[in-house]
Amino acid sequence: MPVAILDPSAGISGDMLLGALIDAGAPEAWLQGLPARLGYPGVRVEISRVTRGAVAATKVDFRIPGDDGRTSHQHRATGGHGHHVADLVTRIGRAPLSPAVRDTATRAFQVLAAAEARVHGTTTEAVHLHEVGATDAVLDIVGAVEGMAELGVSSVYSLPVAVGSGWVEAAHGTLPVPAPATAVLLEGQDVIHGGPVTGEATTPTGAALLRVLSQGPPPARWRLIRSGWGAGTRDPAGYPNALRLLLAEPAIEAGVLEVIATDLDDLQPEYLDPVRAAVFAAGAVECVAWAVQGKKGRMALRIEALAPTDRGDAVVRALLGHSTTAGVRRTVAMRVTLPRRELQVELTSGHRVRVKVWDGPEGPRWKAEFDDVLAVAEQLQRPAWLVARDAERRADAMVRDHENFSQHGDEA
Repeated sequence: MPVAILDPSAGISGDMLLGALIDAGAPEAWLQGLPARLGYPGVRVEISRVTRGAVAATKVDFRIPGDDGRTSHQHRATGGHGHHVADLVTRIGRAPLSPAVRDTATRAFQVLAAAEARVHGTTTEAVHLHEVGATDAVLDIVGAVEGMAELGVSSVYSLPVAVGSGWVEAAHGTLPVPAPATAVLLEGQDVIHGGPVTGEATTPTGAALLRVLSQGPPPARWRLIRSGWGAGTRDPAGYPNALRLLLAEPAIEAGVLEVIATDLDDLQPEYLDPVRAAVFAAGAVECVAWAVQGKKGRMALRIEALAPTDRGDAVVRALLGHSTTAGVRRTVAMRVTLPRRELQVELTSGHRVRVKVWDGPEGPRWKAEFDDVLAVAEQLQRPAWLVARDAERRADAMVRDHENFSQHGDEA
């Protein structure tokens, strides 16, 4: 499962994150259907391709009945009727959402309300958002959280976030950037102040999403899969006012890993797969098992996992929690692997298969992604090994075409 790395070097807002998710591959049909699921059947979603600076990006806008065309920022600045945050949380609780999405979205509103209450010296129960701003906030927050699930993201990280500079017009007057509630929400985050970004770069909604989604800075090593850009409303000169979303996978070609192992003589073999699944979910890069002879001549299973040092504790908890073991062994080892990349090849009728490519001493090696092969084989009613062979041959041709192009380009 990929990880998401947010690059808010021009700031972050809810609509910017939604645009980046769509640009990175989240289905447009999913976002188009979101308002009705949240109890806003009259809200229309507009998705457009725009440029910010010289960068192509995706812009997401919500057209709300009764809206006079002003942006959420303008509504916030001019005041208006309010909506208590508790009402919005109730709306989320009634919507057909997964428990994980519902819990994270609710937490975003809770931290947003706590920040506003702290700034204004009131209680979270008394905090409210403006009528149109409230609708935007529900759609932005739930959409951003659920959009990560649509992309199959396992973890979210963030690079330093730009706060902008200058002043912003708000319902309570002119305020310095970052706005007070945004500043509270960004406590503990790495920030960028100054630079080319002017005005309010990060909104309270964007800061709340960072707070509940991001686990902090990204891992030291990662491999980029694809990226997307989500456009902000303004198009200033000098820099792209857009949020970049990077989809990546951990890259551990060479590095220090933990070897975490345990022997089990009281675990039925059919329960081994759930243990392995929990270990991988905790962050292990490999998990193998084999039969050994335990104490008193009993047959046992040895489970051995490899994990990055920053995921070792999580893998240990997974083994202790999902198996019958009473303890594990932990050692440190150096892992060296071949550089790896991933291609996506297209077979007949538009079916796609991912192929891993390792750059070995004697040239590239290929292996088709097993899950993709099985899915395509079932759809095409072909033997899986033939699908894998065809995918690897196409990957071979793609690599050789690229190498030939590079050689001719160098000669030219």
